[in-house]
Amino acid sequence: MSYKVLIVDDNINNSRLIEGILSVDERDFDCHFAENGAIAYEKAKEIIPDLILMDLLMPEVDGIEALKLLQKHNELREIPVILITAYKTNENFKLAFDEGAFDFITKPIDINELRSRINKALGVGETLRRIKIKIGKYKQQRKELEKKAVLAQNVQNSFIVTNYNGEIDWANDGFQNMHGLSIENHINKFGRDIKKVYNDDDISQNIDRCFNEQIPISFTIGLTHPDKTEKWLQVFISPQLTKGNNIEKLIIVESDITELKVKEKELNEQNIKMLHITENLENANSQLENQRDEINLQKIKIEEEQEKSERLLLNILPFEVARQLKSKGKAGTRFYKHVSVMFGDFKGFSKLSKELEPKTLVSYLDDYFIRYDEIIGAHYLEKIKTIGDAYMCAGGLPLRNNSHPVDAVLAGLEIQHTMHVINNENAKNNVPLWELRIGVHTGPVVAGVVGNKKFAYDIWGDTVNVAARMQERGEVGKVNVSGETYEHIKDYFFCEYRGKIEAKNVGKIDMYFVNRLKPEFTEDKLGLIPNEEFKLLVNKL
Repeated sequence: MSYKVLIVDDNINNSRLIEGILSVDERDFDCHFAENGAIAYEKAKEIIPDLILMDLLMPEVDGIEALKLLQKHNELREIPVILITAYKTNENFKLAFDEGAFDFITKPIDINELRSRINKALGVGETLRRIKIKIGKYKQQRKELEKKAVLAQNVQNSFIVTNYNGEIDWANDGFQNMHGLSIENHINKFGRDIKKVYNDDDISQNIDRCFNEQIPISFTIGLTHPDKTEKWLQVFISPQLTKGNNIEKLIIVESDITELKVKEKELNEQNIKMLHITENLENANSQLENQRDEINLQKIKIEEEQEKSERLLLNILPFEVARQLKSKGKAGTRFYKHVSVMFGDFKGFSKLSKELEPKTLVSYLDDYFIRYDEIIGAHYLEKIKTIGDAYMCAGGLPLRNNSHPVDAVLAGLEIQHTMHVINNENAKNNVPLWELRIGVHTGPVVAGVVGNKKFAYDIWGDTVNVAARMQERGEVGKVNVSGETYEHIKDYFFCEYRGKIEAKNVGKIDMYFVNRLKPEFTEDKLGLIPNEEFKLLVNKL
């Protein structure tokens, strides 16, 4: 079966995307297009589509205004309209449904969801069309029956004449057709009283009223013939008066309306069925709306949970590693030829652990490490892990860059300055001092995620060990760097050579204290904040 579909969107790419989705469907979709709501309304009047897929936000006349136009048109108001929108607020959806929208789908368009919504809309539309056809047939049948009823009222099937006492004087041959026996047999069996013809108390009272008030009466009655067949009669009784205005006789006209009554009964039964169908459809639509609302709530909850999961994953792993895990299910390891590793560690931490309650101790560590996180993030370094009071980060991974030695040293200087400010305040408040050593070394590492549970991003190699020794052989408040790191930063910082110093399990290493940025590269007196000239040079590395 072929369906005409009107696609309404001011973005031709969106319209062609939907046309492409429909083109691979097994059904035949004849697609028509409109750029806004006004054009869509005129196009809909021209082609009378089976379905309208319409964007909510469009120039000139948007989706809501277009819905209002469609609802004012008798032939278009029943066409199901599916809104396609990037907005997800309940206010927009409620307004759209109030104006006659059948359903909606959000952008970006999911092919399976679009097909499902189209199938539902076409199914409901097809059901409504079948119901309208049946209702039309029933209405036509009713009109035909009403015509027959009029004819039946005008055709004199049976005539009865009584005297002024209501006794039957004469009846034509039609009497037998109406009552199942001849007038003679009726009189012999029941007598001449006209009331005995109908044998109904209410009708008897109406006949008395006709005599007393001298007015015509009419009524409908159902009779059962001797052969058990049923007959429905429309009866009209007219009193004939003398010149003295006394009743001379009654003229009774009976018409057979049995067929009309049978059809009316059938129509009533059909109407009851139609009411049940309508109620079921309304209940189904109500259930669909409830399901749609529930689905929307579930989608919102799922999206919120996904966002929480992604934020948590990005707090644990670098962005590139998290992306690999999501797309491939694993990340693995990678070799980096050139990385700068920075270690920070508090001197006398064991003593502090004895002096402070565990909860207080951890609270201080948490506060300091949060500050470190902010500083290294501003200098493009990646936090690797914390081990007790030790803090480890690195530059040049997972995304490679050439400025990582400079970035690591700048971050180390800023962290030491921060600790200096904090300790000055702590000294005023008699709070224990936290003295930090920082070491930096540059060299090759292997980095990545190993195992398949409790993922953690880590780095391995001799460079990590040397960086740890730089911290151990450093001094409180200083940034101690190796000769390898010094070669990369010497043009930008004032450094103090310490000589070759023995490091555990490593041997003698050239070490330098980094004091500050050179004056030509800084914006502040302390030599911590780089100026624009420095940034331009580092960006060219």
